[in-house]
Amino acid sequence: MQSGGGAGGCRGGRMALVPLRPGRAASRLLPLLCGGARSKGASLSPGAPGRLGQRRYKKGVLPSPDGPAPSVSITEIRQYLRAQDIPFHDGYSCLHTPSLFTGDRGDQPLSANAPFTLFIDKTTGSFLCTATLAEGTWQDFQANVEMRHHGVTPIPPANSEETEEEMRQAREDARCIWERALPLWELLDEKETRETKALFGISQVTDATLKRFGVRYLRAARSLVFPWFSPQDATLKGLKLLRVEKKGGTKTYVEETLPRFDSYRNLFGLPLIGRRDTELVLTGWELDALALHQAAGVASLALPRGASSLPPTLLPYLEQFKRITLWLGEDLRSWEAAKLFARKLSLKRCSLVRPGNLQPRPLEALNQGLNVTKILRSALLASHKSIISFRQLREEVFGELVNTEQVSGVKWARFPELNKLLKGHRRGELTIFTGPTGSGKTTFISEYALDLCMQGVCTLWGSFEINNVRLAKIMLTQFAGRRLEDQLELYDEWADRFEELPLYFMTFHGQQNIKTVIDTMQHAVYMYDITHVVVDNLQFMMGHEHLSVDRLAAQDFIVGAFRKFATDNTCHITLIIHPRKEDDEKELQTASIFGSAKASQEADNVLILQDRKLVTGPGKRYLQVSKNRFDGDVGIFPLEFSKASLSFSSSKSKVRLKKMKEEKEILANKIVEGGSGASKKP
Repeated sequence: MQSGGGAGGCRGGRMALVPLRPGRAASRLLPLLCGGARSKGASLSPGAPGRLGQRRYKKGVLPSPDGPAPSVSITEIRQYLRAQDIPFHDGYSCLHTPSLFTGDRGDQPLSANAPFTLFIDKTTGSFLCTATLAEGTWQDFQANVEMRHHGVTPIPPANSEETEEEMRQAREDARCIWERALPLWELLDEKETRETKALFGISQVTDATLKRFGVRYLRAARSLVFPWFSPQDATLKGLKLLRVEKKGGTKTYVEETLPRFDSYRNLFGLPLIGRRDTELVLTGWELDALALHQAAGVASLALPRGASSLPPTLLPYLEQFKRITLWLGEDLRSWEAAKLFARKLSLKRCSLVRPGNLQPRPLEALNQGLNVTKILRSALLASHKSIISFRQLREEVFGELVNTEQVSGVKWARFPELNKLLKGHRRGELTIFTGPTGSGKTTFISEYALDLCMQGVCTLWGSFEINNVRLAKIMLTQFAGRRLEDQLELYDEWADRFEELPLYFMTFHGQQNIKTVIDTMQHAVYMYDITHVVVDNLQFMMGHEHLSVDRLAAQDFIVGAFRKFATDNTCHITLIIHPRKEDDEKELQTASIFGSAKASQEADNVLILQDRKLVTGPGKRYLQVSKNRFDGDVGIFPLEFSKASLSFSSSKSKVRLKKMKEEKEILANKIVEGGSGASKKP
């Protein structure tokens, strides 16, 4: 079983397992179980009446940021708390204070003897009170402190009426499904129970473990049901359904949630955590949490979105643990996510279980009879010194040799020829993309990024040249594969599906300060676990503040800033740069990129959208890979453009990749042939 987007693999020659396929809100079940009720936000898939649309790989998304990144720093937060005489102490990711929302009188100072149940995020200043579930921004916190000084009891920030109604409906729908679900061990047919356990791969999981975690089975949907109980009063807030789809030799796990994924924040297993527990194993799948508890007797929690995201709103619930072991899955994508999450949780308390043949995901380890406790003890410390030896790198090097396909990165589904050259999309790299004016750079790169986003790559778009409405329209048309102007009745259905992609947009337009852009990117990486940033384009970073300095030096500084950001945050940056003004009849080269040579030197990949016919075949546009630091393969392949769907794709005829060396030989031969038989005019 693979989680979050890695390639599936065969086990023992039986069946191939592919990644989790999270679905949308579990509304397809409600007409059957609840007399037609349906949670707001869910929609039926276009072209398939009565069936909820499912998409592969995605583990859910968070709301898009509505404004610029907060400017508050941890120093400013501490100074404010001291100035307001609010007791606090440092945690791993948060500052802990007594809650503003508990107690009798608002004009009384907060006591240092009161329970420290309010947590302030050190990075953003956002707060959460675990006693009352009140949450809000740093500005909300300051406003409530002022209210308290004026003798007014603080009021928790309220959600909009629409959001409250949506959550209320989701709770009602969840309750309806939960009441109709039964414990597996209460099924009358023992054969059905055995077959169901075998289908989900939990034959080794005991009934006692299932009962302890409150797992049920919904026979009508052939789905396991995992509850989300409120940590405040243990009421049912939502649930997740997991079912299995078989197609040939492939076994696919499909998830659906109530409420929808962007509001589903369940740390599965949290009600079983005791106040004195100081060690925790964090997993990416509910069934892994069951396996860990049964096999090793350890406190274990499952993240609501697996290896795709660790929402900062969950960090307060993890503050009590002095040691956290992250065991998110068995592929390299989960390993990269574990290293990213460890930064949020504080490196000094985190250990990581590295995927390998003898260290599969927890459920698989239980099924294979492996020593789970031994695997946990061999977890690697997340923190590291500035200088290390090969002995410390040895296992990572071996892992890359064993998992060459996963190391290559996420594969493009729409551009298979690009996979043959770049091998995949990898974190921590910088890609430079250029092309002639009017050749379709933005249109191509939007589909290039959309392809990855549909496979669960959390993407942030910085479009400074065209506004976000127009960009979103282009991407929605590419996503639907049709002109929605001619089928407006399908707009809401496709928009609902598009809305659930892990896709975000910066709100900037026109020239921007590079520091502001980098700060916004940093905020997005922390809040939404962004792993791919698209910047269109570099020339808009060179704003008015650079008028008095050398423009080439300014560009070098900006490229260096993006390079450093990609490396420090394990995030891939795709940077669009306009080419120099050259003869339209000439093909662009790496040297055609505007500015100095620093851009191409810093880049891991250089892509050029050429806007002319191929020498040996049809096609007006083609994509050239002129630099590939990963393995050195470079080459070209033709593109077709569909105006109806605004989509580029490889030619439907047989595409033959041409290495640059071969292309140069063809050009040289034609020049020689033309030169020997032609006469020059004076």
